[in-house]
Amino acid sequence: MVEFKDKKVEEIEFGRNSFIEIARKVAVTEEGENEFISISRGFYLPDGNKRYKKRNVSLPAEADLIKKITKALDKV
Repeated sequence: MVEFKDKKVEEIEFGRNSFIEIARKVAVTEEGENEFISISRGFYLPDGNKRYKKRNVSLPAEADLIKKITKALDKV
């Protein structure tokens, strides 16, 4: 079984009730741990609870890769 732990979470709100969540997470299994970056899009329900869209992106938490993605986002 896999247990996911949030190490750090940043949230960017946009539109009327939408957000993008960028999180550094750790997947913990009996075999060990795997750290990764998760980017998810979601929305708020009328009662304030969060719901996430089915699609998200998970990336290895490698500093060089994160720098390349950040540079690419700045260029787009």
